[in-house]
Parts: sequence; C-alpha cells; structure tokens
Amino acid sequence: MLDQFSRTELLIGKEAIEKLNKSKIAIFGIGGVGSFVVEALVRAGIGNFILVDNDKICLTNLNRQLISTKKTIGKYKAEVAKERILEINPNANVEIFQEFFMPESKGILDETVDYIVDAVDTVTAKIELVIRANKLNIPIISCMGTGNKLDPTKFEITDIYKTSICPLAKVMRKELRLRGIKKLKVVYSKEEPIKPDEILEYKCKDEFADLQNKEHTNKKQVPGSISFVPSVAGLIIAGEVIKDIIKK
Repeated sequence: MLDQFSRTELLIGKEAIEKLNKSKIAIFGIGGVGSFVVEALVRAGIGNFILVDNDKICLTNLNRQLISTKKTIGKYKAEVAKERILEINPNANVEIFQEFFMPESKGILDETVDYIVDAVDTVTAKIELVIRANKLNIPIISCMGTGNKLDPTKFEITDIYKTSICPLAKVMRKELRLRGIKKLKVVYSKEEPIKPDEILEYKCKDEFADLQNKEHTNKKQVPGSISFVPSVAGLIIAGEVIKDIIKK
C-alpha cells in the first residue's frame, strides 16, 4: 500500500524508513538553516523531534526562513515549525522548548536523542552543545557561518579542525581546542565573507534589535543574508543526519 514515504522507500528501503521513523532529532535554532533542516528531516521520515528556539518570526526573516510568511510574523518559531511538521506528518512526535539555549539551560537532551543539529549562531551555545553531545555520546553536526555569503556551492562537510576562511569556524576551533574537544562534524563554506553595506548595516542593526528585542540579537554586526545560502546549508545537514542514521 502506498503512503507518503513510498518513493523514499524505493531509494533507501523499508528497514531504513522504519529506522528513521523511530529516530529522535534535536534541532537547536529554527532559522534560515534550521527551518530547512526540519523540513527535510520530516519529509524524509524522521518521526520524533525536539525543537529549541526562543525567537519569534519577524519581518527580516522573510528573505530566508522557510517558516516565515506574512501570516506567521509575531509567532514563535518553534510553535510554527511544530505545526508545519504535523501538517506534513500527523504521526510525528514534536517536543518544543521556547528558550535561548545556553550553558545554564537544563534538561532538553538525554540518551533518547539520536542526533543533535546545531543551527544556532551564538558561540557560547554552540560550544555547550558540543560538550553535552560528547558527554551523552550523541552524534552532532554544527553549522558554521552562512551570513554575508552568496555562493551555496562552496559548502562542504568536514571536521572543524580542517576548516579555513570561515570566521566562526576559526573561533570554534580555538574554543574547542581549549576544552580538549578533538573532533566535530561541521558544514561550512570556503567563500570569503562579503562586507555588508555599512550604512544599511547600522540601520538594520537598530531596526533588528527593535523588532526582536532580544539580548542576543543586539550584535555589533548584523550579517547580510539571502534565500539560497542558509537553505542549502540546512539541506546538506539534513542529508548528513539521514545518511548517518541509516548507516547505524
């Protein structure tokens, strides 16, 4: 009997479909990258999700985030993502945490989680996720910088210590080395970051802070972004997660 995963089953087989359906993936950050990770995972057959994000959708998200529309502006990203998952697969289990993940965050991750996706943009949070993943022996994949870039063909999957060019990856290498973390699977781009228009950048920074009113969005720089770069990174991550789970 045909179902929504029949064509996927033709490609990977029934056993793999069952494995995906039983798997639980925790996605941290449901933005330009994370929203596409979620989309690809649910359509591939992942049956259990943990979504972690404290942001609400705002006007500036419309240019790149899958869950962002005029109708969803002002709604919590995690709630909108959950609703979308269940519209695609009503049998999926979705747990949401509307919080900004930091070292003091409690719970969320335990031994029932099969994979962690780091799609957040704060170094402190990214480091903490890696540390917890190592302690719990959970596979993790981390996304490096996707802002200020225009070439989605430059993304690749590698270990953090083999990265170059990406400013975020450079900081991560240093911080992870200090903590004795020996490896981390990442998606990163070798494209040199484009310098944003300085006048527009300062204007966006002020308006962005007003729109979001979050302490972690009050940055010195607001990166430029476009629809087809973070989305590609998200789809690459989802593909890697699916392949790793199938290979288990």
